[in-house]
Amino acid sequence: MQRYFIEMAYKGTNYHGWQIQPNGVTVQASLEKALSTICREKIAVTGAGRTDSGVHASYFVSHFDSVITTLDNPVFLQHLNGFLNKDIVVYSINKVKDNAHARFDAFSRKYRYFIHQNKNPFKQETSWLLRSDLDVDKMNEVSKLLIGTHDFTSFSKLHTDVKTNNCTIDFAQWERKGDSVIFTVRANRFLRNMVRAIVGTLILAGQNKIGKEDMVRILKLKDRSSAGMSVPAQGLFLADIRYPDDVFKKGYNSKI
Repeated sequence: MQRYFIEMAYKGTNYHGWQIQPNGVTVQASLEKALSTICREKIAVTGAGRTDSGVHASYFVSHFDSVITTLDNPVFLQHLNGFLNKDIVVYSINKVKDNAHARFDAFSRKYRYFIHQNKNPFKQETSWLLRSDLDVDKMNEVSKLLIGTHDFTSFSKLHTDVKTNNCTIDFAQWERKGDSVIFTVRANRFLRNMVRAIVGTLILAGQNKIGKEDMVRILKLKDRSSAGMSVPAQGLFLADIRYPDDVFKKGYNSKI
């Protein structure tokens, strides 16, 4: 069997997230169906993580095994993209070591959250409309308190099956571009709903409703009800995933 890594992207609007669900269309199921049909064998795909319903990925990595050892070629790539729906694209298929793992070998993931502040029909599925005035400098001041290793229970969906809620964030920053406000955050791992809860809390800072001392308190409480709301899914993008060079050297860089 040959193991392959896939570099891909998808618009999550019409999907119930990445992971296969019993009663919903998912990205994983769509990709598995396409690969299995073309290769004429049962193929299971493992993703680098899971995105929730409506969340997008401008860069995503998954792996699969096949008895066919020549799938890393432009003809197969074109055939696969022709079979997939228009809101899923595969950028590359790469041979990797048999024990390479798209999820467990990743050491860094980056998310971006997009907010637009004027009505725009072309952004409604990939950004969140929020007309409120936001103090980006204040949001960045409070964001700095997230840097480092912390217990992020206050920003996690309840009753998730994980061994620890500790994560290490090494980058968290807001920027304003025209009428858009964009948050970028990078960490070794993320909890379920973590980014959307962080964004909802930092918006309160941008509205001068909380300050740095409040963020310190929220982290210490380890209580989801102490933090801000979970912002809508459509503004969230998984934007990058990093691996050790001896596992996988990425060949595609997301422009989002």
